[in-house]
Amino acid sequence: MSQPEAGPARILLADDHTLVRRGVRLILDAEPDLSVVAEAADGAEAVVQARALDLDLAVLDIAMPRQTGLQAARELARLRPGLRILMLTMYDNEQYFFEALRAGASGYVLKSVADRDLVEACRAALRDEPFIYPGAETTLIRTYLDRARTGGPIPERAITEREEEILKLVAEGHSSKEIGDLLVISPKTVERHRANLLQKLGLRDRLELTRYAIRVGLIEP
Repeated sequence: MSQPEAGPARILLADDHTLVRRGVRLILDAEPDLSVVAEAADGAEAVVQARALDLDLAVLDIAMPRQTGLQAARELARLRPGLRILMLTMYDNEQYFFEALRAGASGYVLKSVADRDLVEACRAALRDEPFIYPGAETTLIRTYLDRARTGGPIPERAITEREEEILKLVAEGHSSKEIGDLLVISPKTVERHRANLLQKLGLRDRLELTRYAIRVGLIEP
């Protein structure tokens, strides 16, 4: 007796822009082997959905409120190691590509060419293959993955994951008390992290922190 065919891959789609989600969903749901079964408007909501649902693939926008796609990807890689992850971004930036790999994603797709690349990228992710966006150097990616596998040196992040969380929330305009409530830490701890961020990054105030957060893609301008 032949085995029944597996159904379409179950996909979670996270983007804070409703129109983007609608457009991406149309692209994916038009394919017989792909099906969007859940949507989220930010990274934190994406993590909640991924905890609750049986999913094959998460497609995450990089720049989202509360928690970025990269932050959500790191958490999902820890919580659901079998879940494939793909990033969406407006930015053609090689550093984001490597950050996506580091966070546990298979690669990323530029929103500007999602109609051309997204379906192929989803299928590659589901095969557990890195998706190489046009223009990226295959050799660089192979070198990066080989280093990661063998424990070789990979450039360190400038700031810790906790500092990144706090930087994002500061740049979004939250007070120390609000940030403390969101992250379940004291306002004093928030202030200490903020002071460390200013010192590490050589910045002076909230405005410069916000500009830095925009530059590295934690928030959108």
